[in-house]
Amino acid sequence: MAKHFDKQFKLDAVQYYQDHKDLGLQGCASNLGISQQTLSRWKKELKDTGDIECRGSGNYSSDEEKEIARLKRELRDTQDALDVLKKAIGILGE
Repeated sequence: MAKHFDKQFKLDAVQYYQDHKDLGLQGCASNLGISQQTLSRWKKELKDTGDIECRGSGNYSSDEEKEIARLKRELRDTQDALDVLKKAIGILGE
């Protein structure tokens, strides 16, 4: 399972690399407990865009998508509960 890091950790990791370039990318990544590829990706993203994207858990691209997913789960749970009640009424009506 992939680990999820918050934006501040990512920014701090890139800054750690900038402050300790003598350790190299691999050494810094190892000290931080992340892969060299991950640190390299964060460093490149910060350089290219000036920011590091962090969508949070669920990897939703917007708050609206997160809300839609929550409502879909709620609707599914409600439909499941309704199905159970329909079966119970069918059993009790016999």
